[in-house]
Amino acid sequence: MTISAKQQGIARCTECGKLSHLPKLKPNDKATCPRCNTALSFRKPHSLQRSWAFTIAAIALLVPANILPILTIISFGQGDPDTIMSGVVTLWEAELQAIAIVVFIASIAVPVLKLIILIILMLVVQLHLPLSRQQCTVLYRFIHFIGRWSMLDLFMISILVTLVHLGNIATVESGPAATAFAAVVVLTLLAANNFDPRLLWDLDND
Repeated sequence: MTISAKQQGIARCTECGKLSHLPKLKPNDKATCPRCNTALSFRKPHSLQRSWAFTIAAIALLVPANILPILTIISFGQGDPDTIMSGVVTLWEAELQAIAIVVFIASIAVPVLKLIILIILMLVVQLHLPLSRQQCTVLYRFIHFIGRWSMLDLFMISILVTLVHLGNIATVESGPAATAFAAVVVLTLLAANNFDPRLLWDLDND
């Protein structure tokens, strides 16, 4: 059986990464990192509570992010607002299938997939679900990897708004869904960063 750092009384500083022996403390005492004076603990304090809070908030904002218009292209004084999904359909019908697929994956599939994985990981810790710890760790690394692509849709909108300066001929305006979608991306990033994957491996020692 592998002995964890926690079982050996070793804690890792969340700021500088230094490993330190955490002595047995009284209830009101706190240990600090000898290098940067950051408070030390074996696991991120209130990791699950914070991750759940950010995840639930992201789920709530995911609804307006997909229902409200995210972009309006006004040409010759006329234009209809597009939601994320209607924008994907419009791109597909305009024979821009590659761009449509990229927008669908980055703006719809990725946020939903990240939230599902986060919920699974947190339920594994709380309910002791019999899932492979190695697979759960791979899932956690996966959501961190794809997180960097979540802002692709907003990046494309910002490019359009910047490039399209044709006065009365055509203008591009972002909609309220853009704010909600940006909030979803930020909240999912915070949820993933606050989740402590070491909690998954603690289950084997319970």
